[in-house]
Amino acid sequence: MRQCGPVTKATQPVEQERLRLAEFRVLYRHWSIGLLWFDRLLFGLLVWMEGKMIDNRANVEVDEALKEYKLLQPDNIVPPVYTERPSDTSTRLPEMRLTASWYTDIYDEK
Repeated sequence: MRQCGPVTKATQPVEQERLRLAEFRVLYRHWSIGLLWFDRLLFGLLVWMEGKMIDNRANVEVDEALKEYKLLQPDNIVPPVYTERPSDTSTRLPEMRLTASWYTDIYDEK
């Protein structure tokens, strides 16, 4: 791409700025041959491939995270156990508890 004046960040080719991954920028630099139509076609192909690759990476990561989450979470969640018994203190209010079904209290085994 021909440019007039000094090359600065503001005057760099647009193609170099729109490629997000370093691998694709390197590919564009090495494969461009100086023909404007070929370089534009190559750039379009690389932008398309880069978008597909980023989408694929994101989908794979999300799928793996969901698989890991499903392995850690049980399928059937048992509701807590509600118990109520008279209080041993002077108050007339009963003692109420919500406990997990797998929890065993050593004080309940009297």
